[in-house]
Amino acid sequence: MEKNFVILGDICYAKEFGKLECSGGSYLVCENGKVKGVFKELPGQYRSLKLYDYSGKLVCPGMSDIHLHAPQYAYRGLGMDLELLDWLDTITFPQESKYADAEYAKKAYDVFVEDLKHSATSRAVVFATIHKEATEYLMEAFDREGMAGYIGKVNMDRNSPVFYCETTEGSAKTTLEWLDDVTGRYENVHPIITPRFVPSCTDDLMKELGRIASERALPVQSHLSENLSEIDWVHELAPDSKGYADAYDRFGLFGSSGKTVMAHCIHMREDEIELMKKRGVFVAHSPQSNENLRSGIAPMRKLLDHGVKCGLASDVAGGSTINMFKAITDCIQVSKLRWRLVDDTERALTFPEAFYLATVGGGEFFGKVGSFEEGYEFDALVIDDSSARTILELDIQQRLERIMYLGHAGSIISKWVAGRKLF
Repeated sequence: MEKNFVILGDICYAKEFGKLECSGGSYLVCENGKVKGVFKELPGQYRSLKLYDYSGKLVCPGMSDIHLHAPQYAYRGLGMDLELLDWLDTITFPQESKYADAEYAKKAYDVFVEDLKHSATSRAVVFATIHKEATEYLMEAFDREGMAGYIGKVNMDRNSPVFYCETTEGSAKTTLEWLDDVTGRYENVHPIITPRFVPSCTDDLMKELGRIASERALPVQSHLSENLSEIDWVHELAPDSKGYADAYDRFGLFGSSGKTVMAHCIHMREDEIELMKKRGVFVAHSPQSNENLRSGIAPMRKLLDHGVKCGLASDVAGGSTINMFKAITDCIQVSKLRWRLVDDTERALTFPEAFYLATVGGGEFFGKVGSFEEGYEFDALVIDDSSARTILELDIQQRLERIMYLGHAGSIISKWVAGRKLF
């Protein structure tokens, strides 16, 4: 597979938080699947490489969606009048239970992966279901289509309907069998330990998952402080814990033994924020989902000022689209509402800051991902913004901001992940 080439175009990327680097009519070099740099004049040693001429087109890094539910893609946009816990019982659990049927799962996941392939997302952190066979097929489909990410078989042994629940022993056993099947099988697709959230996992299961994560050096994903009713429920279910974050931390599922990403993190106490920083836990900010399920507005400026690692997420189907352009602009817009309605000391996020979160911020969960600095994994999008007609003379950053506010994800005409051209 050819992983040495050059792209010519109008290049825009982030090197540091809050500032974009833009270079018109410049060359972006990929060597062995890694970025070699951005050059105004192409150095001689690269002139024999294949050249993709996208003159006049925007070129930016691929984006990382660090929290979404693959089985929920089929019913995105449904049940949006419900709050989280009612939505889970009414829509989510019945729909996810269908993935026990392998043929149903294959059809649904093929649609999901094909659409994700043609989106702005190059890497993703994904919840599957409790079903081993379906989860393995999702990983195979990701790998086949050239996508990269972490995919988790979900664990849940309580507070779930009888048709969609595991036993504690069965959940741990199936997880180990799944890990034995998939570990090391794919180049860019990897397993991640996935307790759904504290209400659906007993202490015994959480303890076992923490042991597995530690022994196998695996990352962890789950949900944290999304909804006020959920938080009250956690306090009832885990009375021995110091709080929601501690309900994970005491079992080694909060960054103490490896990378951890927690979705939402809206209603956070100061001590929990400090623990996140100490453990290096990532926040997956899901602005559209937080709106749809009436959960609240995450304190992103506060989290960032405290040094917490943050990225953006679609959280399909809490969020109704996998369009990361929308996640960027939603992130900015809800931060304005938080500044106006909740805490006027928390400055609203800017476009360069939100773009950073979608690229470098979330990309850090995968390593050196999300920038065009030398040594980063080569994830790139080529965007044709000519359909967004205007008589204005715009610079590169303005063009990029405009196409994202207009939501034109269909303007992506080429995409690379880890140096592999997807289309």
